[in-house]
Amino acid sequence: MSDFQQQAIRLTAQQQPLVWLESLRAQATDAWLAQPWPTRKTEHWKYTPMQGLQNTQLQVLSSAAKPILDSAQQNDLIPLDAYRLVFVNGIFNAEYSSSLPEAVIRFSHANAEQQALIEKYLGKIVEGERHLFATLNNAWLDDGVLLHVPRNQRLEKPVYIVNLVTADAAASNQRLLIVLDENAQAEVVEHYCSSLDAKNSFANALTEIHIGDNASLHHYRLNMEEEQAQHIGAVHVDLQRNARLRGFALALGSRLMRVDYQLNHRGQGAELDLQGVYLPRNQQVVDYHTNVCHWVPHCKSNEVFRGIVSDSAQAIFNGRIYIHQDAQKTLAELSNKNMLTSNKAEVNTKPELEIYADDVKCAHGATISQLNANARYYLQSRGLSRAEADVMLSFGFINELLEQIAQPVVHDYLQPRLAKLFGRDNSLIAADVLAELADD
Repeated sequence: MSDFQQQAIRLTAQQQPLVWLESLRAQATDAWLAQPWPTRKTEHWKYTPMQGLQNTQLQVLSSAAKPILDSAQQNDLIPLDAYRLVFVNGIFNAEYSSSLPEAVIRFSHANAEQQALIEKYLGKIVEGERHLFATLNNAWLDDGVLLHVPRNQRLEKPVYIVNLVTADAAASNQRLLIVLDENAQAEVVEHYCSSLDAKNSFANALTEIHIGDNASLHHYRLNMEEEQAQHIGAVHVDLQRNARLRGFALALGSRLMRVDYQLNHRGQGAELDLQGVYLPRNQQVVDYHTNVCHWVPHCKSNEVFRGIVSDSAQAIFNGRIYIHQDAQKTLAELSNKNMLTSNKAEVNTKPELEIYADDVKCAHGATISQLNANARYYLQSRGLSRAEADVMLSFGFINELLEQIAQPVVHDYLQPRLAKLFGRDNSLIAADVLAELADD
């Protein structure tokens, strides 16, 4: 048992959990303490540096604390006309949140019927024995958010969940449960961010999603924390018959940023389209593990991730597609492309196909490259500096995915911020070039 495992359990004693979640917490606590701490010899963690987390001293802040967000922090939120829930240092803040519809409820405010629904799905979609920090999330669970869209209904607005860290060494445990009944539709944006002076924070964020027959979900997960943040999260999804999920993931990088996607095709005709962008720089680490499982016939999945790794940063991508022997007529594709802009940058990519059916169409691939010298020379010959040419080529590498973001407000929020990120040293790029990038 590691020091971090012991520290995490000690922090749970400072919480006031809901009585009806006690059984789940107790079982998860025993499982958390019994599971081995990942090392370099643990296959799914071999490239993920865990030493920093192991040595971090964390604190769970009191719910009585009511942080005041300054104008810069408020302006940094996405200007989305949505049902908004704001959590500051892991604590719900009603002042900065909006009024919520009946479909969105915090666990602590759930009635008997909603509690029964939560107990039906909570911890059932995720496979805790295979995901160490999902077990910790259950053990730490004192509240959460339920989004339940009944049959044949559609939410009028997106649900926008903000998780903001403003305190040093703040530990937060975020849980989101999404249940879409038959023919339901919803759109959800998860936004993780932190102030520049919030150091060594740790977030454990788990999202479970049940998409019913012929239901549809657009899901965005944006990790935009500061340099010293540590974030371990997961998104676990069950897709039923003819269910559709369109997802977009973004990670700007931090001291430790890891997200696992577990996506299960449980019903025939289910479709998945997942796209992701990661941009670690300095000495940051970004780690995406995706596992797409086709358990039944006639399903589709398309997965595209692109990363630009700069300075001495490290990126890890492990994408697995599993085709069960009964999953005939499956169409599954996986693509991971990476660009290195520094000789010290590092990428470990591992696309996998595990196929037990004989009537399927599958493809997977990964590339690692540097900026194209001929393209750079062409841009320089047209009057751009080398730095400006590098920015345009780098941004163009990911802009194809940004242009496919279905939510226009999210698109308009991200594009100029990412363009500015590439020109973070103002001496390297002219203002008119940045403006051109933002307008593309």
